[in-house]
Amino acid sequence: MLHSFQGWRGRGFPGGLALMGGELGSDLFRVMIQGLYCITSAKREVSRSHHISLSLSTSSSHLILPTTLTSPPFTSNHPPKMSLCKSCHQPLILQFEPDSEDESLAPPVDQPPIPDDLHLPCQCHFHWQCLLDLSSTVALTLSCPSCTTYLPSNPPTGSGSASGSSTNPFLPTSQAAQILTTYTNEGGVQENLNILPHLTEEAYLSANPQFRPAKALHTLASEGDTAGILELLADVDADEDITLSLPQLLCWQDPLNESRTAMHLALENEQEEVFWLLLWLESGVHTSVFPEQVVQSCEGVGLPRRGTVPQEEDVRFIKDGKGRTAGDLCRELGGAWGSYAEMLGMI
Repeated sequence: MLHSFQGWRGRGFPGGLALMGGELGSDLFRVMIQGLYCITSAKREVSRSHHISLSLSTSSSHLILPTTLTSPPFTSNHPPKMSLCKSCHQPLILQFEPDSEDESLAPPVDQPPIPDDLHLPCQCHFHWQCLLDLSSTVALTLSCPSCTTYLPSNPPTGSGSASGSSTNPFLPTSQAAQILTTYTNEGGVQENLNILPHLTEEAYLSANPQFRPAKALHTLASEGDTAGILELLADVDADEDITLSLPQLLCWQDPLNESRTAMHLALENEQEEVFWLLLWLESGVHTSVFPEQVVQSCEGVGLPRRGTVPQEEDVRFIKDGKGRTAGDLCRELGGAWGSYAEMLGMI
């Protein structure tokens, strides 16, 4: 079983496929594509803690705190008021396994402890991961797993129950519900952090672990992390325990995000490198239509294309929950994106 996708972050490229601005970075794209075949043998870059990595839960990728903090960073001169985690009853600092295979994960001996304190509205404290481990219970009951206090600051409207929606048991009846917390980690203190989306996502993935790679792909596509996508594709190809096929991965629609695909997210965030990569891998666009540099780079390293892509699996035509295709988004963006839509038969 694939246990960690931590190596997918922190590998962005300094340039890009600058078709909109002029010349395509062909050398860069060639390097990007070559990564698909060599990335599995490369040593993965591992972040210092699960809070700034995907760690199979893309929710944790949202936890990099802003540089403007509401309180000073934690140091030995500014220790927080120490409580214990209500789940594991350990101090609210990051715990490092002494027998970890990667010693680089552990902090230097002389470094102060790194805080990991998630403070709920009921005044209970948890480690971030400890609460995620209880996500299925919290997402369904909307209550503290320790003291059972009802947590949302704005209770669901209607019947007022904490039950899930009719289409997804992990989504609150009112998706406007919020569980506002205070989270302290090595970046400082983040107040009013709505923990409910993270819990909902983790609860869904715990119940449907086969979709973890697809959810990770969506995060990478949103961020424009082409190197991370290539590493993920290599993992999918090499790991027999990953049950999703490549078409299923590239066409997966997120039920927690209005049925968007990776292509929808790439366009919404104007990630052009990801746009071309997804089209090459999972569309019926004829090879002759692609920019010459993209074709040369892909064919030069043998990156395959499907012979025939059914329309229902073509990333150009899959509709999200609002009925929008990739072509619709290109038209909304306008400019060069609108031209792409016409050139690629998306409208």
